[in-house]
Amino acid sequence: MNRRFWNLVPMASLATGSALFALLGSTPPTELVPERAFCVPSRAHWLGCGDAGVDVLAVASHAELRGLALAGIVALIGWTIGTPLGALCAYRGGWPDRVLSRTCDLLQAFPTFLLAITTLAAVQRPSRVHVGIVFAFLAWIPFARLALTEARVLRTMLYVDAARALGASTPAIILRHFIPALSRTTAVQLGSSAAALVVSEAALAFVGFGPRDGVSLGSLIEQGVFSMLRAPHVLVLSATLLFVTNASLLIAGRALGAGRSEGFPGTF
Repeated sequence: MNRRFWNLVPMASLATGSALFALLGSTPPTELVPERAFCVPSRAHWLGCGDAGVDVLAVASHAELRGLALAGIVALIGWTIGTPLGALCAYRGGWPDRVLSRTCDLLQAFPTFLLAITTLAAVQRPSRVHVGIVFAFLAWIPFARLALTEARVLRTMLYVDAARALGASTPAIILRHFIPALSRTTAVQLGSSAAALVVSEAALAFVGFGPRDGVSLGSLIEQGVFSMLRAPHVLVLSATLLFVTNASLLIAGRALGAGRSEGFPGTF
């Protein structure tokens, strides 16, 4: 329990710190003051300024919160759709199992990042809602594949046969037995998916397909790359924050996975 708690501390600290700086900060993340462009960290601007004088701390804190919210919502959507779908198709077996497996193979063969760029290029003013919709379209696939693989074993368990013999319906078996038993693996995947979404959102902003308000870690990294010699602090700070966010989500996912499924029959 203590180990799981400490594994959740980095993510909780990062989210709490970002929220405090975003809510209590006096500088809006979109405020432009050209005369202070790329100024070094100071008492007035703790992390310095970026292109056109944006406050790096304000942009980073707001971008962190919005990125975490986007990643969390999309990953939860993927879990909500993919896990029950994979469990149901595996429980049914036969053609539902084969169709879902081939569908996942087909959709995963198409690059998600390319799909996002192609879709967002057709939107006049893309926002995080558009980015979230594009990512949610394929976010369920890894959860479905995991559930499909493990539920094939679960359907042969004696307690599943017993529940079926007692007259339990298919939805009841899926919800009461399969989903709890699958929660350990899918919780780890939840952290991995959220981490991948944070990086993907930053990558889209880096290449110019992110939210037009510029409040993104990818936008800060882009500023840092083009001013690497003039203001290296922008690149160092934004890249470090992206790395820490990604690592914290992965650690949190493993911690959640380690704390699930205890006491449920069929857990492995």
